[in-house]
Amino acid sequence: MTEQLTVGSLSAEPGTKTRGTVPADLGTLTVDIPLTLVNGARPGPRVVITAGVHGGEFTGIDAATRLAALLEPGEVRGQIVLCPVANPPAVYQGRLGVSPVDGVNINRVFPGDPEGSPTERLAAWLFAHLLDGAEAYVDLHSGGIDEVLRDFVGYRLTGNPELDARTADMARAAGIEDVILGLNADGGNSHAAAARQGIPAILVETGKLGERDPGIARRLVDGLYGVLTRLGALEAEARTGTAVREWVWAAGITSDATGLWYPEFSLGDDVTEGQVIGHVIDPADGREHKVHTPASGRVFYGMHGLTVAPGTELAAIAAPAPRDPAP
Repeated sequence: MTEQLTVGSLSAEPGTKTRGTVPADLGTLTVDIPLTLVNGARPGPRVVITAGVHGGEFTGIDAATRLAALLEPGEVRGQIVLCPVANPPAVYQGRLGVSPVDGVNINRVFPGDPEGSPTERLAAWLFAHLLDGAEAYVDLHSGGIDEVLRDFVGYRLTGNPELDARTADMARAAGIEDVILGLNADGGNSHAAAARQGIPAILVETGKLGERDPGIARRLVDGLYGVLTRLGALEAEARTGTAVREWVWAAGITSDATGLWYPEFSLGDDVTEGQVIGHVIDPADGREHKVHTPASGRVFYGMHGLTVAPGTELAAIAAPAPRDPAP
């Protein structure tokens, strides 16, 4: 038998499923975090799945909610914790990457600070209440309301061969052919912070432009079933891993000027170092700022919106991974 699964005031006995909300105290406000706890009757891993870390990224939220409704304790080994809206202020109020509460992007401050800003406290709450004791973690993201995106799975190399191999296995089980490796686990992204704590963790990016496409959400649910099966959390026969292409991040391109963005690439294009990939036009005087790519590779996501400011990310480029990427 498994043990009781408890997150805050919400709990599920072995062989049961519980849905509800748990309050998270962020100092200046309290937010209700929606959770589904699925506690299997037989031993297995504890898997955590989050979505809604950013606002305006709807595919992951939709898929996590669908999965929460579908999973039944009788088919689960171990425990599954689903959080479809991890950052309610950003999801329900801001619908952008930053929280309207304090202007902080939560996916730059994990594992958070329990004494910090409201968003830093939320990141710390999520890690303390959801990730503590997790044996695997999946964080679902999507292209936001102004972002085009090519579906990919991301994870960070840690230099721990066993941990990296388990994480790579999760990534292959998601059913997405492009896998982008981070060559270290630095930074404030959720999956990087989890990796630093020894938790196999993947980032799954699906969908674009804040779309709500039921077909894409269903395919993501199928991919999550593949991951859960590979982890041993579901009894279904494990599928053969997807044949993947591995990449490493080569460049993130940001705007140097305020103005109107006119890209000259399509999603998935291969570009070469120095190539002009777009222009930022000043609407006041028509002055044109050319944007060059600092590295060769493939465009995995880009800015679709018209208006940009200095520091706005315009595109991200990944290059084919070396055969044996160094940690």
